[in-house]
Amino acid sequence: MSDLKAKILSEVADELSAIERELVENLSPWSDLAGEVAGHLLFSGGKRLRPLLMILAARACGSEREDLSRYAVLFEYLHAATLIHDDLVDEAVTRRGKPAAHHVYGAPEAVLTGDFILARCLSLTAQTRNFAIIDEICGITEAMSQGEIQQLHNKGRLDLSEAEYLDVIERKTAVLLKGACVTGALLADQSPEGVEAFGRFGWHLGMAFQMADDLLDYTADLEALGKEPGADLREGKLTLPVIHALAKASPEERAMMEKVMADPGFTSGAFCALVEKLKTLGGIDYTRASAEAHVACAKEALKVLPQSREKELLLLVADYSLERKS
Repeated sequence: MSDLKAKILSEVADELSAIERELVENLSPWSDLAGEVAGHLLFSGGKRLRPLLMILAARACGSEREDLSRYAVLFEYLHAATLIHDDLVDEAVTRRGKPAAHHVYGAPEAVLTGDFILARCLSLTAQTRNFAIIDEICGITEAMSQGEIQQLHNKGRLDLSEAEYLDVIERKTAVLLKGACVTGALLADQSPEGVEAFGRFGWHLGMAFQMADDLLDYTADLEALGKEPGADLREGKLTLPVIHALAKASPEERAMMEKVMADPGFTSGAFCALVEKLKTLGGIDYTRASAEAHVACAKEALKVLPQSREKELLLLVADYSLERKS
């Protein structure tokens, strides 16, 4: 564990404990099977980033509400529902170092549990009785669904543009982190200007996190990643490191790369050769620089806030997005 990650975790131990309690409490009244399947993913080591962002945003705005953790978990439920459905669509074998839910319980059980978790998210959203928050979560749900559909449409496309990639990661990742920050500000009765600032922070943070996550597919080993390296390529997903490298490649280099990408059963040797090509063509460095630029914009958005423990933690989370290993 990095020093930065350890520092963040030690500072937010109370918030994380409250989030864990609410995650369990909101599942316990329901059927044993639903709770078991949902818990397979929910309690398999996720970072709780999204609910944590909501709580920190509200506290940074001066909120002293005692029910923040209750509403914060709706973001973990929404995230988990998309992961369960995403793994089914991608025919993924593992998630967070464990067998994917549909491999353990079956596809029908996984689909229905994903639906159930999403319903819990929407129920908690309605309980806020805040129309701005309800509107935000409905918009996120729609955008994430569109992102999944677009990603499925893009599967296997070797001509995917950077603009198309950015549109997908905005819908799949950035809108949810943005929504967590915006919801925290709304629960704290923040001004429209303050809500907008938190929205910019969350959006840029989400873009950076997804770019960093896409980098891990080419820079992390199996144990650190929690899934098979090269999984994106095997699933036909082109991400920024590959898109940029292909744009810079000579016809011969492009032919070599496309040969690897066209074979889902590529060998570890072929994958390592491709990774080296991503490095020499600048795909790795370009993606890292793009993520760094988004982190800088995220930090800039919070300059309007007074200094506080929560603001400093949000800035640390932004830094962590660039250095994480898994």
